[in-house]
Amino acid sequence: MTKLTYLPGFEDSVHDAQQTFRSLLDANARPGTPYPITANMSVPLGLTAACAAACLTLLDLDVRVWLQPSFASTVRDWLLFHTGCCFTLQPGEADFALIGDLAALPELSNFRWGTAEQPEASTTLLIQVESWEGGQRATLTGPGILDRKEIAPNLPCHFWDFWVKNHQAYPQGVDVFLFTENAVMGLPRTAKSEVCYER
Repeated sequence: MTKLTYLPGFEDSVHDAQQTFRSLLDANARPGTPYPITANMSVPLGLTAACAAACLTLLDLDVRVWLQPSFASTVRDWLLFHTGCCFTLQPGEADFALIGDLAALPELSNFRWGTAEQPEASTTLLIQVESWEGGQRATLTGPGILDRKEIAPNLPCHFWDFWVKNHQAYPQGVDVFLFTENAVMGLPRTAKSEVCYER
């Protein structure tokens, strides 16, 4: 049991969960804009503090999680102890998916896209990135974005190819949260992307 409990969850469970949930809501409502997550906590190696806080806020006994195989077993143990979530080996069965190895990012079509009758029954991806800069520049348009929003999170270029197909499937498709160490950016399926090529 010591293996599971030596890293506690939120220091202030009510306040930290409320603040984290507010940041997630704001990030989803205003795609492409980073929002801080300020929860104080110790996290297992491989999880950023922001992503870990989101996990403690979103995961519970009723959800199934696909954990990218590159995560250490301590991450799985920590999530299981603090949230009680179930794990699945099949991306297409997951309510949430945690991704930290961007070089091995699966195609978004591998996850659950919902149905025409229940588009909300889809997978939400929690993807960790090193920074909001350094990746392929892309312009976002859509609900929650005033005119257009240019972003360049440190994602592999093929992510945006996946995203075009994901957006075209609307109202089906996956939703994505991107996490740095202490902030979150939302990419709901409503956000249309266009890659900015250098002239």
